[in-house]
Amino acid sequence: METFSDLSLAAADLDKRYMRLALRQARKGLGTTSPNPAVGAVLVRDGALLSTGWHRQAGGPHAEIEALSAVATVESVAGATLYVTLEPCSTLGRTPPCTDAIIRAKIGRVVIGAIDANPKHQGRGLEQLRQAGIDVTTGVLEEESVLLNVGFNKWITTGMPWVIAKVAQTLDGRITRPAGEPQWLSNNRSVRLVHSLRATVDAILVGGETVRRDNPRLTVRPSPHGLQPWRVVMTRSGDLPGDATVFNDEYRDRTLIYHGVGWLEMLKGLGTKGVTRLLVEGGGDVLGQLHDLRLIDELWCFVTPMLTGGDKPSFGGAGIESMEEASRLHRIRYKRIGNDVLVTGQILRPEHIAARLPL
Repeated sequence: METFSDLSLAAADLDKRYMRLALRQARKGLGTTSPNPAVGAVLVRDGALLSTGWHRQAGGPHAEIEALSAVATVESVAGATLYVTLEPCSTLGRTPPCTDAIIRAKIGRVVIGAIDANPKHQGRGLEQLRQAGIDVTTGVLEEESVLLNVGFNKWITTGMPWVIAKVAQTLDGRITRPAGEPQWLSNNRSVRLVHSLRATVDAILVGGETVRRDNPRLTVRPSPHGLQPWRVVMTRSGDLPGDATVFNDEYRDRTLIYHGVGWLEMLKGLGTKGVTRLLVEGGGDVLGQLHDLRLIDELWCFVTPMLTGGDKPSFGGAGIESMEEASRLHRIRYKRIGNDVLVTGQILRPEHIAARLPL
């Protein structure tokens, strides 16, 4: 005999199923929507999938509007359930409030993954929908929905981007390569994954030494599905080769130079340009400085099975004074990519360290 609790469990599982679909839609927007968050939406009625949508670019229709526009008639969504990864917007910006469109469409229920981190909007959309008599469920796959927009959440509350450090190193923690040798230590599959990561960020940063030594392109290959991310060069000396690729190729207008400024000033400057996710690709001196200042939020570390020795550690800097101050990861994932191993995770911020972080 099927009990009420069984039915409730089945409904909860169904909510998660459709929210996962909405999250898959939302991920398509990483790297194209900034400074807006990436959002996905799914419309369901009587157990049938009506439509999906995702926010494609800032200034364009939001995910909810995309999903509503994809149905044959507005009447067909009356009483339907809308799954959306982020609380619908409730204020007029570059586009009208999504809550108004949801109410006009006579949606019966709205299921939400995460609440908007913007203090000006937080909770207002929920209140408007409930006042209109719409059943609202929150917190479905909340962690996944929040993690999707860690960049937006940090940017909207601090004005600075989420900082992802990417490093490819040998087993002995070196990025040493003899002059004239290939730029990449990792295998081709790992390189392709790096380009996929680049496509999800708004800017890619290296130090002046990397430009002088490697002459990197810092592009998304194949061509980006949105804007080519900003290419940022951090330099103390200002001594950069005029013939470097980043100053002369088709994306030269997407290159920014920060000369003689501090890291916080640079991060806030990128924030004013709407950069919510920043990928730092080195070199070791740059990564070491960011680590010393506790400015790294997430790590992607590709380890390739070789030993090189040498004086080029993947992370330089002053280092720690005690093991208690070592950066530790949480939400750790390990992935084997051919002979390479990729370790990813977010930097854990112990309270005693977080209290000393620069503002």
